[in-house]
Amino acid sequence: MRIKEFHIYHHDLPVKNGPYTMSHGPVWSLETTLVQLVTEAGVDGWGEVCPIGPLYAPVQASGVRALLNDIGAGLIGVELSVNAVQAAIDGMIEGGNYARSAVDIAVHDALGRSLGVSVATLLGGAYQTRLPSYYATGIGTPEGIAALALEKVDEGYPRIQIKAGGRDVAEDIATLRKVHEVIGHRARVLVDPNRGMSASDALRLSRECQDIPFVLEQPCNTIEEIARIRPMMHHPIHIDESMVDLNTVLRLVGDGLIDGFGMKISRLGGLRPASTFRDIAAVRRMAHSCEDSWGGDIVNAACVHLGATVRPDLLEGVWLAQPYIEGHYDPTGGVAIEGGHIQLPDGPGLGVRPDPALFGAAAASFGG
Repeated sequence: MRIKEFHIYHHDLPVKNGPYTMSHGPVWSLETTLVQLVTEAGVDGWGEVCPIGPLYAPVQASGVRALLNDIGAGLIGVELSVNAVQAAIDGMIEGGNYARSAVDIAVHDALGRSLGVSVATLLGGAYQTRLPSYYATGIGTPEGIAALALEKVDEGYPRIQIKAGGRDVAEDIATLRKVHEVIGHRARVLVDPNRGMSASDALRLSRECQDIPFVLEQPCNTIEEIARIRPMMHHPIHIDESMVDLNTVLRLVGDGLIDGFGMKISRLGGLRPASTFRDIAAVRRMAHSCEDSWGGDIVNAACVHLGATVRPDLLEGVWLAQPYIEGHYDPTGGVAIEGGHIQLPDGPGLGVRPDPALFGAAAASFGG
């Protein structure tokens, strides 16, 4: 069964009650890129990727679409298999993990639909079908963030991520202390500066909050900065933005530089390499989340299917952008968080069927 058509769409996702504030600034709206491939047998599959703006990572939505335009024609006639599609893309571009990720998700969706099985089954099988999520607060005042954290813990979230960085570290310390005061030990806490702290600020945060249990995720911009302060830290360190490919994962795990990961599917190039990462983390018993930068029902479903295949004792949670955006692509089967947890979608493939009318005319189409 070969690929007959390949379509590229783009779609705006305004931030609900925006902005969503991170260390590099406010986010009001994001542009997501969706792909649809159709096989000769008429089975289709959907993929999605949504970078968080030009300052979060060295990739932009327009660049993703440019790469997808470069490879689109070359996918026509390729056998619908993960290996065959990966090999075809290898022959057309170097790198481009974000663009590859959208295609890889679509291939898994179409394969699952053609075989009548879920993507989680293709990835090895689900350990659980109701998965823990976590809520990311954004940056704000100590009182405001503490109130939001308490609200989300009351809803049932087992983990709260507090955004930090990009300001006086004393404000981040005060925020963390206020959050701990109001939620105590009712939920796990992760502090995420998104590379927005200096090494000295990260050390100060850990030293002045030794009595508070939390994980610090990607405090500094580079692995080298984190490696330098790691022996002096009082808290576990997870890596997120610096995890740009599997070679970096192998280096970090082999050198013992970190304690866990914030794993994003698009950084690694799709579900196939993400499942390899999952297995590496399992061998070393390293905790990690399953998520992506942003996006709607398609990428959210991919994160949930992958998360379902992670050993429960190593899964830190599945993060979705769903609470921050309005509506769903699938009017009846959209992926949603309820009580701080997510139900694995039913049905073959990703288990979600988007309404293409939402996306308007394709930005580019190949084959047909």
